Amino acid sequence: MRSPAIVLFTDQTGRERRLVLRLDADAVIPRFEQVRAQISVMVAVGRLAPGCRLPTVRDLAGQLGLAPGTVARTYRELEHDGVVEGRGRRGTFVVDEPPHSEPLEERRERIESAARRYAFDLRQLGADREDAHSAIDRAITALADSEAHPG
Repeated sequence: MRSPAIVLFTDQTGRERRLVLRLDADAVIPRFEQVRAQISVMVAVGRLAPGCRLPTVRDLAGQLGLAPGTVARTYRELEHDGVVEGRGRRGTFVVDEPPHSEPLEERRERIESAARRYAFDLRQLGADREDAHSAIDRAITALADSEAHPG
């Protein structure tokens, strides 16, 4: 059964962050690999940006109910893949140029393009700036709530 877990952590800037991870205890895929794959995807799509400090091994293991060795293996595999780098006591960080990640400029362009489409659609509906901002704020809040309380 897949169970979503919200992992809370503080990144290197002091900002509170959340990871939504889904582990399937009945899957033939080992849990370290399930976590590795999901973190890799988060890095590739920019959800975990270059330079982002990941939760400590102990903290991630505790929040996911996994053995610290399982999370340590996950981090070792991610480091081997070139996705993260360990910096000793300072922590584990997403590398500056992750493999298979969308180039940052391309990502910015996609965000701008999505914003232009959104603005155009709202203009067609006759929405003003205040309505548009309120709508996007509600949508972002609803998405965050659904991640925090799946199901």
